[in-house]
Amino acid sequence: MQHAVGSPLPPPHRPGHGPADGWSSAAHHPGGHPGPAPAGPPPGVAGAPGSPTPPLSPAPQPHAPTPHPPAPGTPPQTRAPQHAPAPQHAPQHAPGRPPAPGAPPQSAAPQQHAGPPYGPIPPSPETTGHMRLPPGGPVAVPSPPPAPGGTDLAGITLAVLLIGPAGAGKTSVAKYWADHRRVPTAHISLDDVREWVRSGFADPQSGWNDHSEAQYRLARRTCGFAARNFLANGISCILDDAVFPDRPVVGLGGWKRHVGPGLLPVVLLPGLEIVLERNAERSGNRRLTDEEVARIHGRMAGWYGSGLPIIDNSQLDVPATARVLDGVLARSIASPPQW
Repeated sequence: MQHAVGSPLPPPHRPGHGPADGWSSAAHHPGGHPGPAPAGPPPGVAGAPGSPTPPLSPAPQPHAPTPHPPAPGTPPQTRAPQHAPAPQHAPQHAPGRPPAPGAPPQSAAPQQHAGPPYGPIPPSPETTGHMRLPPGGPVAVPSPPPAPGGTDLAGITLAVLLIGPAGAGKTSVAKYWADHRRVPTAHISLDDVREWVRSGFADPQSGWNDHSEAQYRLARRTCGFAARNFLANGISCILDDAVFPDRPVVGLGGWKRHVGPGLLPVVLLPGLEIVLERNAERSGNRRLTDEEVARIHGRMAGWYGSGLPIIDNSQLDVPATARVLDGVLARSIASPPQW
């Protein structure tokens, strides 16, 4: 049998000596996995405490320098070949043969299954709860639809502001439109956010004052921040608010500052009779008097001639109004209104 250059020949086999003596069958074949070398001789080997057998003569090693001296009393023929790599597993002793007395501890072998480190384990980026969300910024003007003149807005992230008086159906249309889109879409209602204030809520029906003005502005700014965050993460938004054309700074101009120039305003303005009927079906602080509804509807008529798209949904139900809204938005993207 031929051996690699510099590899010593194994000692002759003697009764009572097997793989536990430090020799592995893989050591005879280059490229195999050699077995581990024991730190000390087992009982019955020459040089072990209490063994009457005298030490054998050392085997010749012409090409294998010894980098580390052997342990005292270790016979040369029981040492592992010097060309073998470091053992990868803790030495396994033969059944019924414990390690020799006085042998050094077997801690030199690397541990393959170390326990977890002390202290908190850093979270993995693949686990939930550690996802980084892009910050929301001003919404830019959306790109035109894929097909000229088409109404397929599925691949476009939109920010829509639905304007109208109380009873125009803004909330119903906005919810339906958001529910039935093929892409993620959020509905953000100004009245819902404004009513987050429980103790100290300033109801405008009790009189318009600095407190109600501040709470309206806080709600608009909160809705704007929410819309920007949703849009930055690929979720379209539709907001609804009763914006008056005669207050551009705190109304339409405020929404443009909070959301961005890409906001698409659309006015929902049915006839006065329809608005009064729908307002009569409302309850709570969202139901207004007929005089208040008529006054608001009259102020909303100022949107005619403003350049904003207007939908008269007097004879349209909610699904039909949502379909008309898609067409209006497609035209607004292709030719953005000046506001």
